[in-house]
Amino acid sequence: MGRRPAEVANRAPVNLERTLGVALTVADSEGIQAVTMRRLARELGVEAASLYHHVDGKEQILDGLVDVVAAEIELPKQTADWREAVSQRAHHTRAGLLRHPWAVSLMASRTSPGPATLRLLETGIRCFREGGFSVPLAARAVSTVDSYVHGFVLQEVNLPFRGESELAAMTAAIMEAFPASEFPYLFELTLEHVLQPGYDYG
Repeated sequence: MGRRPAEVANRAPVNLERTLGVALTVADSEGIQAVTMRRLARELGVEAASLYHHVDGKEQILDGLVDVVAAEIELPKQTADWREAVSQRAHHTRAGLLRHPWAVSLMASRTSPGPATLRLLETGIRCFREGGFSVPLAARAVSTVDSYVHGFVLQEVNLPFRGESELAAMTAAIMEAFPASEFPYLFELTLEHVLQPGYDYG
């Protein structure tokens, strides 16, 4: 009779790769604050103290998680059109960060980037340099694009609504509480754009 999957999993060797896989699952389901050494040890079926024999500590876990997310972000296809490459990179970055909503706040805080994180940045710089940007302009451009994408995702994952019905209910309550004459352009945008069928904040 074969072992149950959980028993087999618990017999697998504890190493950084396996620990990061467990950490990613915990972060995706419960948020990054749930990723503690004690919790990871429990999920891995080891004592908390013994986990430190396999990983250096939580900072290594957080650095590793950022690199795991960066590795999932599809790099832009080679193209002679730098605008297209930058656009692809921005859209792929947004999609990757939305799969892991906790990651956007964590990415900018790490001081030990891994190879996937550096590759993503290298690709962004390359898009601008091969597009004819000088080194200082490429630095400004990649910072501008990344700040926009990360900021948009941060705003997006913190929106107080999910789906069209919640958005409609929230905007209706706001519009009832304030006169349209005080906010004519906001009301116009809401009625003619936000509340239209198929509206997508993204």
